[in-house]
Amino acid sequence: MHNKNKQIDNLTTLNEELENYFANTIIPQLFVDKNLILRKFTPPAMSQFKLRAEHVGVPLEEIKENFRFPTIIDNINIVIATGKILEKEIQTTDLRWFQMNILPYRVRKDNATNGVIITFVDITPRIRDLKEQEKLIAEHELLLDTIAHDIKNPLLGLGLTIELMKKLPEKSMEKFPVLLENVETSLINMKKVISDLIDCRWHKQKYEATEEIIDFQNILEDVRLTLAPQILETGAVIKVDLQISEITFVRRKLRSVLVNLLSNAIKYTPADQSPEISLRTYKEKNYFVISVSDNGIGLTDESKKSVFEKFNRVGVSVEGSGVGLYLVHTIVTASGGKITLDNKPEGGSIFKVYLKL
Repeated sequence: MHNKNKQIDNLTTLNEELENYFANTIIPQLFVDKNLILRKFTPPAMSQFKLRAEHVGVPLEEIKENFRFPTIIDNINIVIATGKILEKEIQTTDLRWFQMNILPYRVRKDNATNGVIITFVDITPRIRDLKEQEKLIAEHELLLDTIAHDIKNPLLGLGLTIELMKKLPEKSMEKFPVLLENVETSLINMKKVISDLIDCRWHKQKYEATEEIIDFQNILEDVRLTLAPQILETGAVIKVDLQISEITFVRRKLRSVLVNLLSNAIKYTPADQSPEISLRTYKEKNYFVISVSDNGIGLTDESKKSVFEKFNRVGVSVEGSGVGLYLVHTIVTASGGKITLDNKPEGGSIFKVYLKL
């Protein structure tokens, strides 16, 4: 009799300790038996999954909607059948994320799984932080791609100018001042790109791209200077029609969009003709539209599908890295805009960039 009373006291103490653990744990936790009956849950589960005392003893099938996770019963059945722990990240229908662990509850004397213990750890803040990090990494990659690509244009211009200077007759120096100005412009542009990189590396506030009210005409003149050697070399003619000129955007990004579109229009013109480019801006609904059309080689239907992919190139006969249009597409879509591409019936392509006003 004494031993029996002692066993009862031990069980009572053990049960009180278990109840105390359940009452004080901060983790939503469930005990479900092998028949999928909810046997116990911790107080945090009450607030997280809106459980009530009367739910104890109720089949999980009848209250599965409380958990807002449609495959929870299937997952429990797998653990009961296999006896193996299941760990997974889940998103509930209220868009919160949890680390869910389902552990088999084994009865040692029978060596059988008699149910499961389920814990839920809210990892929504962690997932949110990871998404912010992914966004930051993507922005860094875009910045590096833009700088690497932008520095190629002044380098190309510098190379073309030097080649032209080499071909000048000794006594024919009237073009020398213009060529020298092109050299200086290319060097200034390279210094600016490098300066921007240094600012972005050492000053976080510089890195954070800020929008400002921009006069499109000013950006266009800057781009003309950058592409001056290519324009001179090819005899390119750029016709401009600015029906709208003011836009709020990030200056560096808008400049990169325009440099890439005009540079491509010049590069992808057949060698036996001079580039003829038409640049227009106008308002369409709530968009600031930049239209760039050319008399170039155009694109096949297959090329149109992949022209905005990174490292994709329309052809290998023209120098390039296949990054330019990818950058344009990334910059435009990230700002909530879009870009379209069509071939002109008479030959050439027309790109339209839609930036939100």
